Amino acid sequence: MTEIEVGADLARLDTTLAALADAPAVFALWPREGEPYLSKTGRLRRRLFRLLKEREKPSRLLNLRHTIARIEYQLTGSRLESSAVHYEMARRLFPDRYLEMLRLRMPPYLKILLANEFPRSQITTHLTRTNAVYFGPFRTRASAERFESQFLDLFQMRRCQEDLLPAPDHPGCIYGEMGMCLRPCQQVVGLAEYAHEVQRVTEFLRTGGHSLLGSIAHSRDRLSEEMNFEEAARQHKRFEKVQEVLKLRDELAVDVDRLHGVALTRSVSAGAVNLWPVRAGDWQAPLSLSFEVREGKPVSLDHQLRDTFAAVSFRKLAIRERQEYLALLSRWYYSSWRDGEWLPFADYDEIPYRKLVHAISRVARQPEQQV
Repeated sequence: MTEIEVGADLARLDTTLAALADAPAVFALWPREGEPYLSKTGRLRRRLFRLLKEREKPSRLLNLRHTIARIEYQLTGSRLESSAVHYEMARRLFPDRYLEMLRLRMPPYLKILLANEFPRSQITTHLTRTNAVYFGPFRTRASAERFESQFLDLFQMRRCQEDLLPAPDHPGCIYGEMGMCLRPCQQVVGLAEYAHEVQRVTEFLRTGGHSLLGSIAHSRDRLSEEMNFEEAARQHKRFEKVQEVLKLRDELAVDVDRLHGVALTRSVSAGAVNLWPVRAGDWQAPLSLSFEVREGKPVSLDHQLRDTFAAVSFRKLAIRERQEYLALLSRWYYSSWRDGEWLPFADYDEIPYRKLVHAISRVARQPEQQV
C-alpha cells in the first residue's frame, strides 16, 4: 500500500497526482476528520484529479481537495485483484458495514444436513462448521434448485423439509407413492437403511458423480457379459441420465471441502502473473510468478511452479472469511467481466503442472484491460 501525505501546498499535490500511474487501483482518501472515502478505479490518476482538482465554478460533483489529509492506494493488475484488495481494505476500514458497501452477495450452495436424524437437502447461502456437506458455489439460486431437483431423482432421500416424527399412520407424500423416497416418515425403513442412502448421496456429491457412474457402468458391463442385453440397455439409460444431471452443475460447483484450484490473472509487474490458490475451499494468499531470465536464459516455469507451491504454507480460514472469499471468487468467475483463468484440480498433491504452465502462458499473452 502506497501512502501520500497531503500538506497545505495544494500545488504540490497537483504535481504529485500528475506523476501517478493512470492504471487500475484501489484507493482511500483520508480527510482530516471523519471516515475515509474508499473506491476502486480503472484509471487512478484521472479519478484522483476529478476528486481533488480545483474547481472554478460550483459543481455537484464530489470534491475533497480542501479536506483531504492522506491518500492510500494500491495498483492492481486484474479485476480479481481489485475485488480482493477492495474487500480487504473495506473490511479493515469499515468492519461493521463492509459487505453492504461492496454489495457482496453470498452465492448459493446445496447443503446436505447430516446433523439431522433423517438428513435432507436444502439451498443455502451460509456456510457453517456444523456436520453437513456443502456443494457449490452455484451461479444463481435458480441453477442450484434445478440441480437439486434433478439429482434427487437419482436417489430415494426425502425431499420434505419438516422435522420428522416417524409413525405408521403418517400421511406421507407423493414422492413416497412414486417410489422416489424410502418413506422414513411412515417407518418403512429404519435409521440404518436411510443412513446408507444418504451415504450414497454424499458420495455422489463428493466424487462429482463418479461413485454412481462407476457403479452403473460396472453393472452394465457385467450384464452385457452375461448376455442380458435388455437389462444392460436399461443400465445404460441410467448412466446417460446421471450424465445429464451432472451437466446441470455450474462450473465451480463441487463439494466445498474438495474445492481445489488456482485463479490466474495478470500482475501489476511487467513479465509476471498472479496466482490465487484455493485449497479445500479456503482462499490462500496470492503468489506472484515472474518470467525470470538468469544469465541470459529463461527459467523453466515448471520448476518455478514446483518450487513455489512446495514453499507455500497453506492457511485455514475462519468460516466467515471462507464464505466471503468464495463469494469474491464466485462473483469474478461467473461474471461477464472475468479476466484470467480458473484451473481446477482434484488435489494439491497432484497439481497438473503442464496444464498450469499452458494457462499461465495464455494469461500472460492477454491484452491489458481496464479494471
